[in-house]
Amino acid sequence: MQNKFSTGLKSDFMSGVIVFLVALPLCLGIAQASHAPLFAGIVSGIIGGIVIGFLSGSQLSVSGPAAGLTAIVLTAITKLGAFEIFLCSVIVAGAIQFILGLIKAGSLANFIPSSVIEGMLAGIGLTIIIKQLPEAAGYIKPHTLENPGIADADDGFLMASIKTITQHLEPTAIVISILGIAILALWQTKAMKKLQMIPAGLIVVLMGTVINEVLKLQSPEASLEHHYLVNLPVAHSFNEFLGHFALPDFKGFLNPAVWETGVVLAIVASIETLLCIEATDKLDPLKRTSSPNRELFAQGIGNMLSGLIGGLPMTSVIVRSSANVNAGAKSKLSAILHGVFLLVCAASIPFILNLIPKASLAAILIFTGYKLCNPKVFKHMWKGGTTMFIPFVATAVAVVSLDLLKGVGIGLVISIIFILRQNMRLPFYFQKSTFSNGELIKITLAQEVSFLNKASIKETLDNLPKNCSVIIDASKTEYIDYDVLSTIREFHDIKAKEKNINISLVNFRNIYNVPETASESDIVQQFVLSNEIPKRVAGDHNKLLKMLKMASAQ
Repeated sequence: MQNKFSTGLKSDFMSGVIVFLVALPLCLGIAQASHAPLFAGIVSGIIGGIVIGFLSGSQLSVSGPAAGLTAIVLTAITKLGAFEIFLCSVIVAGAIQFILGLIKAGSLANFIPSSVIEGMLAGIGLTIIIKQLPEAAGYIKPHTLENPGIADADDGFLMASIKTITQHLEPTAIVISILGIAILALWQTKAMKKLQMIPAGLIVVLMGTVINEVLKLQSPEASLEHHYLVNLPVAHSFNEFLGHFALPDFKGFLNPAVWETGVVLAIVASIETLLCIEATDKLDPLKRTSSPNRELFAQGIGNMLSGLIGGLPMTSVIVRSSANVNAGAKSKLSAILHGVFLLVCAASIPFILNLIPKASLAAILIFTGYKLCNPKVFKHMWKGGTTMFIPFVATAVAVVSLDLLKGVGIGLVISIIFILRQNMRLPFYFQKSTFSNGELIKITLAQEVSFLNKASIKETLDNLPKNCSVIIDASKTEYIDYDVLSTIREFHDIKAKEKNINISLVNFRNIYNVPETASESDIVQQFVLSNEIPKRVAGDHNKLLKMLKMASAQ
């Protein structure tokens, strides 16, 4: 027993180290992509590991700042005008998640079509790539060159002229980015399988740092200046370290936009978290099941705390969770330890982190974005047909061109339209056979017949020819809307008699209170007696209908 415990502790410790190495560049990179203070990414990583790791019911999932939220965070910070005001939205999001956990709303993600979720992720991936291209190229706003201390990547990078862009690029940053993306791509191949236990993101960060440090010694003019590097605050005392944690501007709660952003964050973060823990449970060798309600509860507390001390919003993250599983973690201790390592690192060696080029982080994020919008995803959705592909593409395009909330909303509306259209197109199956004494028509209702089908059923019944015989069969039907039943009753009682139509309503449930007059067998028997069809098959309805169909086709 003792040996098993020590083995598990060793596995969790080593897994915690590996997840820490994966999470560190991602925490910094996601903060960079969100145009938030880089320290905020570390703060949320610490809380995601220690606090959520302790409270969560999942044994292997790891929480922290998520690439899927960068588009929302970036837009919100710009819209609200200050990071301290945005922190109020993070608190609101956490409070909503906490309530969702209490009311057991863990099945929330099940109501979002997979095509919309995939489109949302693809749109986020494209957004990340677009936003990180300036950082990867070392592009600096022309008007900030005179004051490089406040220089930043330009959002108008793609809209600028080629001449303007080429005049303000940094060759060393471009080289570091290209090499970083190449390493990340190479790390995915079978040839590097034995080395994949070493986090590729760590290799990219070390490579970029070493290149820049060597250039400082050999060719200082080619090296990257400080505004191209990570810029974490360096504390010289414990009290000074505590001062780096930002407090929210509580006046932000008076701003309706803060609450709107909080709701959006809560919905998206909850969906991403629930999908992640479901995927992580599938990866768990022990096949343990995590409570989605407890996870929302833990995420809510974590996000409220993150907002209170200056962190970014968090979710359970599949990249870190899968790394945790692959590293051999046995329990939630590995996630907690990774948070402890982030705390120790931020408190003791920020000056080392400040040697990391932003281009290295941009390379990691661009590759992360590529994985979210991989062409294979588009191909998979295309194979799923138009009902999958069109909502997927519409969501992705809208997320990039508008924002995440509007993108998901547009995707949902289009998905609903397709569902309604499909439902309206298949309310029944229609069979028609023509003989010397008239026509035999069989209408087999579908499994679900809603009020949306009323118009098509009414039109079909109204256009039935005079003097025909009709069978309306509800044997395959689980639900028929009241309005549809009323239409069928009206046709049976009034319109059928006016047009001399012999109608039979068969296999309707008693609760529908539909009159069944002549049976299907009686109507078929009439055609047997008046046409050249052998009487010996009169009782076999399926064979007879096949013969009627063949006769009609000839």
